[in-house]
Amino acid sequence: MLKGLGGLGDMAGMMKKAQQMQTRMAELQEEMASMMVEGEAGAGLVKATCSAKGELKGLDIDPSIFNGDDKEVVEDLILAAIKDAQAKAAERAQHEMARLTEDLGLPKDMKLPF
Repeated sequence: MLKGLGGLGDMAGMMKKAQQMQTRMAELQEEMASMMVEGEAGAGLVKATCSAKGELKGLDIDPSIFNGDDKEVVEDLILAAIKDAQAKAAERAQHEMARLTEDLGLPKDMKLPF
């Protein structure tokens, strides 16, 4: 009669893991807001800093690139640096999520929403 309830022990373990993961994901979200990555373009003439969540936090431009004739080049370098920083932020976020799932005993390649 209770034959189908044999997996309830596994269910309790899964629920506990889910709660741990939810708690750890919330902590990781907060940590990622303060993790910084830097992208650059033009051999370091333009540098962009982003949080690991991809939010642009800073921009550093070497004054030597300011020349009225090179406006488009400067704009391109700024965009390239920002894109580089955002790509590194996404990579860092994925690395942190893989670490989280591994710490919780979940498959390393498990995709979690972020």
